[in-house]
Amino acid sequence: MWVHLLRHGIAIDPTDPACPTDPERFLTDKGKARVRLAARGLRALGIAPEVVISSPYVRAQQTAEIAREELGDIELVTSDLLVPMAEPSRIVDVLRARSEQNILCVGHLPNLDLVTAYLVGADDPITSLKKAGCASIEIRNGRPGAGTGLLVGVYPASALRRLGGGDD
Repeated sequence: MWVHLLRHGIAIDPTDPACPTDPERFLTDKGKARVRLAARGLRALGIAPEVVISSPYVRAQQTAEIAREELGDIELVTSDLLVPMAEPSRIVDVLRARSEQNILCVGHLPNLDLVTAYLVGADDPITSLKKAGCASIEIRNGRPGAGTGLLVGVYPASALRRLGGGDD
């Protein structure tokens, strides 16, 4: 099984007076454009998820929808276990319940960095995903759990954008 952890794109600044509550924060136009290029970069790397599991927060849902447009019209599932402060070990239950072998999870920090650490058996975070960055983990025994994963790649958003045809 492969698990790809994609952080949402650039959202409205929480200090902006027009900013809604945290769960309702949305992607900026720049955030949408960068997510699109990053998703194209994932496609260029051969990442082809069979399902997208996303946080219910608006910015993650928007990121997931853009990824679906670029990676194929695949099922989108929403999970509260990908919100920023969710317990990282809990996403394993969601992954185990899926039959797909290639899954893209869209969420937030600190959760995604903690999920990565949990899956590879690290005591502390070993990644620091930037917005629209991605980590790819191969689950070695086919059944996700603590320490069952091998971190195969950490893809900075800037590298993904270049692979996706961007010039920055």
